[in-house]
Amino acid sequence: MKPLRILVFSAGFGNGHFRAAEAVIEGIHIKDPFAKIIHLDFGDFLSKRLNTMAKNLYIEMIKHTPKLWGKFYYKTAKFQPESLIQRFLNQLGRSDFLKYIQAFEPDLIVCTYPTVSSILAQLRSERILQVPVVTVITDYAVHSHWVHPGVDRYMVACTEVKRSLLSWGIEAQRILVTGIPVSPKFEGEMDRGHIVSELGLNPDLPTFLVMGGAYGGGRSVKRICKRLADSLVPVQSIIVCGKNEKLYHFLEEVSVQARNPIVRLGYVHNLEELMEVSDLIITKAGGLTVSEALTKHLPLVIFKPIPGQEDENAQFVQRSGAGHVAGTEAELERLLNRFLSYPEDIERMQEKAAVALPGRSTERAVDDLIHLASDLRMKQKIG
Repeated sequence: MKPLRILVFSAGFGNGHFRAAEAVIEGIHIKDPFAKIIHLDFGDFLSKRLNTMAKNLYIEMIKHTPKLWGKFYYKTAKFQPESLIQRFLNQLGRSDFLKYIQAFEPDLIVCTYPTVSSILAQLRSERILQVPVVTVITDYAVHSHWVHPGVDRYMVACTEVKRSLLSWGIEAQRILVTGIPVSPKFEGEMDRGHIVSELGLNPDLPTFLVMGGAYGGGRSVKRICKRLADSLVPVQSIIVCGKNEKLYHFLEEVSVQARNPIVRLGYVHNLEELMEVSDLIITKAGGLTVSEALTKHLPLVIFKPIPGQEDENAQFVQRSGAGHVAGTEAELERLLNRFLSYPEDIERMQEKAAVALPGRSTERAVDDLIHLASDLRMKQKIG
């Protein structure tokens, strides 16, 4: 039998869509090393000018006018699949998608970005596209943009998302609660002692992980780091600065006079190891970051979630008991004081984090994907 051929579509609007797609690809290759997989960016099928303009608009709104983004998110959250704006979006890049799909002849198409999912689902509804479309929703809530009756299978984060899709009229048999796919590296066994030693950490101190690069050049994250560095209760911090060079250099000055140890890092490729040795993470509320942390049973303090999908993700974390949300620096200060003074609160959140998700998210998703593709091949062979 010839190897499976799978197309995976994500988009460069936020890193989470791409990471979920890569996790699925990684998981497929573990199960089927010979599968032929191509990962495409939705934006490559748009005009370069339109793609750049859309990305820049999204980034600027998130950075400078998050409340405006929130209003837009909630204003459009109830649009119907047949609405005028959705019908317009479903035409974007449509002919180019079809040409590429017909040339590659995939057994299955996986989408981690809603616009491309809706375009392909519309083609499925019109019986123009014969290949099953699987949509992986990468947040803990459903925006209307994800919803289309032509999607063959939805893979979702939790039962709340399933219930939301059901309320939109999606049939239960088309929805599978897998958890948001994360890299299988987050599920594997790790040598905690070795990682602690490699990072130069003290195995007897609590460790707080701060995703500083997610906050741009803001002063807030600098004050968070300074607060941890000067804490009277002993604590050590791992600060991931990402591409935030100002924060990285700031921490060089802070660490010289710090009461407590600081490990500062730039852009990292071993987040699973950093989460393994941490007791708490301070971060934004992207769907993938939340999923990775919960997969590692790591409690979260979500600081200033962006209105819209991030706020929805943050509320899920808080409802599950696996973390807390701080909307201001004062709230964050209170939470940090509490967790430093009462470490048993962190232990309780760790227990909640351990049961917040179904577990083995990528394995569950990939098993179903391969089953779907195999079923289709069998039907075609019989037919």
